[in-house]
Amino acid sequence: MNKSTIEAGQPGQQPNSGQKVQDKQVNPSIANANVSSRFALDMSFLPDGVSGDWSISTFEVPKSDLSQKISIFKTGRGVPAGIYKRLKRKNTVVMSNTPDEINDFSHFTRIAKGSVLINGLGIGCVIKVLLDNPEITKITVIEKSEDVIKLVAPYFKDERLTVIHADAFEYTPAKGEHFNFVWHDIWDYICSDNLKEMSKLHRKYGRRTDWQDSWAKSICQSYMRRGY
Repeated sequence: MNKSTIEAGQPGQQPNSGQKVQDKQVNPSIANANVSSRFALDMSFLPDGVSGDWSISTFEVPKSDLSQKISIFKTGRGVPAGIYKRLKRKNTVVMSNTPDEINDFSHFTRIAKGSVLINGLGIGCVIKVLLDNPEITKITVIEKSEDVIKLVAPYFKDERLTVIHADAFEYTPAKGEHFNFVWHDIWDYICSDNLKEMSKLHRKYGRRTDWQDSWAKSICQSYMRRGY
């Protein structure tokens, strides 16, 4: 993905990074995040702010920005015109609520129910969708950055949600704890280098969950097969 796409507000492929169930009836807010579309998820309730090296900011992609239209045409990924939120660590965009980001986890949120564990809080797009689902009974989020927790967690008020300040690789669930679904999303870019860490996390939760997946894993695997 070209640099302009990444700068516009969504994580994406890093050019030389080492070459980053049944459907059910859902309410409209869930449906919008679960279909393949060019729609973003409304995160306007999340205020802009700064904590340490991390920041949340609002940004706009104007209709006149041809670079994004070209990126969408060439790569299938890009940011259509609109107003969005993004999470940055210094100058690196880590997550946003752009359509590609929403589509990346839509298969997970469409089937998730029961007890869920998420590695990586981001700006909370995943938990916003999950909390709209009455079939979700518990959400445990593991987030390494205390600054991210300060910027995001206070704006999600639901007794089903627990946010834990810990490293995804070091955190150990309680003895005997089992999750119905697990989602791993701790990477800045889509690249084949991520696969080693993905495999480590999948092994860790292999016996603790009925289902798990990682952000853009299939794309990373495709890059590896092509030697990127």
